[in-house]
Amino acid sequence: MQTYPPRPKVQVCTAVTESGYEDGAYTGLQGFRMPHGHQTENSLLAKIERCFAAGPAGKSPGVAGGRGGQVHIGIGDDAALFRPTRGCEIILTCDWFLEGTHFLRDRHPADSVGWKCLARALSDIAAMGGAPRCFLLSLAIPKSLTGAWLGDFLRGLRRAAQRFDCVLAGGDTTKRDEILIDITVIGEVRKGRALRRDGARAGDLLYVSGRLGEGEHGLRWLRRQRAVAHRRDVRLQKHLYPEPRLALGAWLGEQRLATAAMDLSDGLSSDLPRLCAASGVGARVDAAKLPAVMLPPSTRRAPKRPRVHNGSGDALQLALHGGDDYELLFTVPKKKERQIPPSFRGIPLVSVGEITANRKIVLVGKESKPIILRSLGWDPFRKHT
Repeated sequence: MQTYPPRPKVQVCTAVTESGYEDGAYTGLQGFRMPHGHQTENSLLAKIERCFAAGPAGKSPGVAGGRGGQVHIGIGDDAALFRPTRGCEIILTCDWFLEGTHFLRDRHPADSVGWKCLARALSDIAAMGGAPRCFLLSLAIPKSLTGAWLGDFLRGLRRAAQRFDCVLAGGDTTKRDEILIDITVIGEVRKGRALRRDGARAGDLLYVSGRLGEGEHGLRWLRRQRAVAHRRDVRLQKHLYPEPRLALGAWLGEQRLATAAMDLSDGLSSDLPRLCAASGVGARVDAAKLPAVMLPPSTRRAPKRPRVHNGSGDALQLALHGGDDYELLFTVPKKKERQIPPSFRGIPLVSVGEITANRKIVLVGKESKPIILRSLGWDPFRKHT
């Protein structure tokens, strides 16, 4: 995988093709700008590098800012070299972010696409109790979007990189009719402190952070709009600009409080079975305890999702099946229950059930018998209505 080109000292053209200058014709590209309408891969890569070299107070979140000192060789070589911290294990994760599947070009602000493509991947680091160090960006984009749209996208991506202290180490680019984004993140966690999915035991309490269903609720609202959403619309913040729970995951791991953990990206009903399968257990979820999204009266009965049989309303459906929350799902032994505060840095922590030896996952309502909780969250291979 190539990394973004180095800062230019010499600009020498070796060949010209129908699309512009030959790939690799410039030994350094940060200062290279093509005339309007003559974008090439070199000028595109130079635009990315210039954006990430424009950090606050002269610091670059792409090279020198934050944890950039661990990237021994980054932008400007065939590949990056990363120096791990002594006593730490390396965490590797990657995440697709695809136009038409994960975002809509005519609805999502470009800067929110930049923010979210990194935040989603960082949520996996949070679920492992780790800290992000650097990331690689692979980007396929139409030539028509290499102007204003790309500029806004890069600014959103840079804001997320600065916010979560994760530096850009390189990546790859190409041209395509639709936008395809892939983020690879390298993180670290102290040896013996990583959170995993396979440690839950019968009798452990089941916890979630935050309020569930806000991401899906924001997506529903956005789909009803006729133009690109306003980036400051409070109803859309969780959907457009999710916050990976990095500090919470690190705290749970360092304090050895959680026996198992994962992030909630596809919805509780889809993600909980994965944790239980890894641990060889089941779970009992109390519907009344779920911290559901607060819906206005006009939207409480929106018939978008299949309903569970206790008729608890659409807020419950969103909490159970709505993806895109990027909260943490974790289990805690009962003897450590008192060590879990009601909130962590303003984020609610709520016990919503218990791990069971029986491998079934059941939902319990106030006025109904326990029912099997069906996995109705996000699945890219299943048709969603």
